[in-house]
Amino acid sequence: MPLIGPKPKPGDLIEFHRVAYQHWGVYVGNEYIVHLTDQEGWSNFSSALEGTAVVRKERLESVADGCNYNVNNKYDSKCSPYPARKIVNAALQEVGKRKDYSVTSANCEHFATHLRYGKQLCDQVDNAVMYAAGGAAIAAAGILAVVAISSMRSNRQKQ
Repeated sequence: MPLIGPKPKPGDLIEFHRVAYQHWGVYVGNEYIVHLTDQEGWSNFSSALEGTAVVRKERLESVADGCNYNVNNKYDSKCSPYPARKIVNAALQEVGKRKDYSVTSANCEHFATHLRYGKQLCDQVDNAVMYAAGGAAIAAAGILAVVAISSMRSNRQKQ
């Protein structure tokens, strides 16, 4: 269906491509993933508003809900993953638990990477912060340019 690339193996990180973001889970075998999602079971932004989420074990295709997804163990070059059995067991032990949720520090990617590597990692947040900082710098430069031009015009009018 919407799988891109190789079939997942137990312990793999699964990235679901949503419209404005990516959702993440850990493949636990037999076409199931464990993921951090909102209280109603939708993998969307409503958790961010509530501040809590729940860990669920669900069918891979059900979570994909028609969106493309792929195996993305993108941090393997930076971090050593735990053995697959340890990842799967840890994921299954989390099922049903309620967790605090924060878009910036405790989201679905943080949850999944913590299970695989023992570290909470999230490029989505890092990239968003970088782009926001870049946007702020551009805005500040624009404001400085307007101030400089205004100052120059004011000085010319005085002469």
